[in-house]
Amino acid sequence: MLWGVAAALLANLLFSAGFVIEKRALSTLPPLSAGHPWRLVVHLLRSPLWIAGAASLLLGFAAQLAVYRTLPLVAAQGLFVTGLVMLLLLSTLFLGERSSGRERQGMLAILAALLMIVFSLHDSSETISKLAPVPLLLVICLPSLALGLGLFLSAERRSRRRHRLPTAGVPYGVAVGFLYGVSSLAIKGVAGLLDLGDPGGTLVALLTSPYPYLLLFTGTTGLVLSQTALQRCRASLVVPVCTTVNFLYATVSGTVAFAEPLPEEPLRLALRLGGAALAVCVLVMLPRHEPDTEQTTATGTATGTAMGTATDAAQDAAQAPDPDAEPDTAPDAGPKPVPKALPPAGRPLSATLPPARPEDAPERQ
Repeated sequence: MLWGVAAALLANLLFSAGFVIEKRALSTLPPLSAGHPWRLVVHLLRSPLWIAGAASLLLGFAAQLAVYRTLPLVAAQGLFVTGLVMLLLLSTLFLGERSSGRERQGMLAILAALLMIVFSLHDSSETISKLAPVPLLLVICLPSLALGLGLFLSAERRSRRRHRLPTAGVPYGVAVGFLYGVSSLAIKGVAGLLDLGDPGGTLVALLTSPYPYLLLFTGTTGLVLSQTALQRCRASLVVPVCTTVNFLYATVSGTVAFAEPLPEEPLRLALRLGGAALAVCVLVMLPRHEPDTEQTTATGTATGTAMGTATDAAQDAAQAPDPDAEPDTAPDAGPKPVPKALPPAGRPLSATLPPARPEDAPERQ
């Protein structure tokens, strides 16, 4: 059990580091499009930094094999979701992405889910399934792949509309999450077929099973879709959504396909399901759209201009002569210079000027 938990935490670190490195590399590449996959792959392979991030992800997949061989599917997926904490920390340190209040609350919820799942594994002797019936696996996986691709294409169409809110990347994360959920089931199947003592038999068993072909499709398609999403949106939001959807899909579909039993003890069952449910709640807490900074800036500028106009009107009224007051008849009394009012602190001089009106413009001859 301890080896499985350690392998899961190592996989989380490798995945988080890989996504952050890839995001740094994508910021220096030209705009990518899922509609031109070959051009996208060529751009990626020309970036040494991106290749380093991809190597970190591959090592993370290798660590996943050890996790699926030693831990039940629900527990393994719950531990993988805790990698969101590492990702948010690394994206803040190395990408400068600021996390919102709800995202920080999600980090605390993920830590609580990690503790609940670890305690549910203590002194556990649960059965770990290795293979799933092929017809049942295909019935589950093929519609899920079609759904993921459809969601991504729908998000692409919405992104081309004018006057849309800036998306935070949730639709992209959900679409890629379905692909990676199928990939998780395929990795578990590969882990069940591995036999280090019989390499030849392992190779024949793999080639005659659907697992490597599902991995090949989800790996190539997920590469194109995930890199497009990472370049357009924050990694600290796309990856958590993808991970949470992956977790939810793999736990529900994997439990049905691989027929792994849940713990029979009430306390252990409550901790396992409670930790899984708490991890899913993170997806609900994440914002759906980025704040519209342009609209906020325009609103603030208009407000400042209006406040400046009102302040100037009040100052002019205070400086105007009182018609009821007696005139100053002193012989040496000359016109006194009126000091120009300074703009309020914190606002530029242009903010204190009244807005120009169309009737004030000079007429053209």
